[in-house]
Amino acid sequence: MNRCRAAIHDVSEQEFFARDVTVVAQELIGMLLCRRSRQGLAVGRIVETEAYLAQGDSASHSARGINRKNASMFGLPGHAYVYTIHARQCFNIVTESKGAASAVLVRAVEPVHGTQLMEQRRGMNRTRDLCRGPARLCEALDIGRDFDGWDLSKRRRLWVGTDTGVGDLRIGNSVRIGVTSAQDARLRFFLPDSEFVSGPQSLNRSSTNE
Repeated sequence: MNRCRAAIHDVSEQEFFARDVTVVAQELIGMLLCRRSRQGLAVGRIVETEAYLAQGDSASHSARGINRKNASMFGLPGHAYVYTIHARQCFNIVTESKGAASAVLVRAVEPVHGTQLMEQRRGMNRTRDLCRGPARLCEALDIGRDFDGWDLSKRRRLWVGTDTGVGDLRIGNSVRIGVTSAQDARLRFFLPDSEFVSGPQSLNRSSTNE
């Protein structure tokens, strides 16, 4: 899986992630989320993301300021923010600058390598549903709270890589899923033709960015 070792740009300097969160959320679509453990390598192509803004976004975990649980959101770009909800984890990537507290939630990935390992972790063999949703993908890739604050530029254990075989992609855009405030913000991005995207089909046929 050599393509999983490729840098996005020079992520050691956070160049890719130290930009507007909505730009990063869109450009992550088609990239590879890579997780290496003692059990082996598992890789998924990112097919769905949501952006959470540093300012004016009541749905963001950073909206009420920094605390023990969300501190990683206020850290350096290119680091992980992993939070727990209903005893399950969700994986985010911090963006922009230190202290800005914006992040991209990775909502779904398409399994491309290590599918059998993902099936073992999830206790199922329905490939389409292995990583279709933020908690599911964390379980399939074994991403726990121990990765909260993890520096993705280390390119070991957990990192993001490019897939040179993917060309220009048509990116779908819709409102976010499951938020209880800022419900009209169109900050969800996805591959419209992917069967691995979560959410209702009506939402996944929303207008796209050309």
